[in-house]
Amino acid sequence: MEVREALLTRRSVRAFDPDKKIPREALERMVEAARYAPSGMNRQLWHFAVVQSPALIRKLAAAVRQALGRDEGYDFYAPNALILVSNDPDNPHGVEDNACALQNIFLMAHADGIGSVWINQFKGICDLPEVRALLNEAGVPEGHQVTGAAALGYPAKPAEPKEKKEDVVSWVL
Repeated sequence: MEVREALLTRRSVRAFDPDKKIPREALERMVEAARYAPSGMNRQLWHFAVVQSPALIRKLAAAVRQALGRDEGYDFYAPNALILVSNDPDNPHGVEDNACALQNIFLMAHADGIGSVWINQFKGICDLPEVRALLNEAGVPEGHQVTGAAALGYPAKPAEPKEKKEDVVSWVL
């Protein structure tokens, strides 16, 4: 898939095929793409925790659900894998660095026919004891803040394209 095609056709997927597992090689390509994202001053203070354990994904979703008062059905859309992207909270560019890394994950996943959706509920609750214990279990370094996660899986159905706004660009030539 060409870069332009990936950029213009990638969509958020919120329904995953529960029976089709993502191969480790595909997850490794996603993490490699994330590691090659730009980072402020090239400090690369991020960390990528790849979770494929259905039990741990369910526990993380339950902890987030409880901490934020989400409805009982909230489960990160039942992904096959979750890549938690964290950073040193003292890094002034951490959120931006992680956003670039997540976009690379999403594009690489799409190129491999894997669906993705951004999970942003961790920001602000990482230090709650019940959340932190699960983040530690997932391999997130102590003290790191998860600013986003990629929920991943093969799409259960095609993601429909959404209309893009035209009035969001100004040109000064």
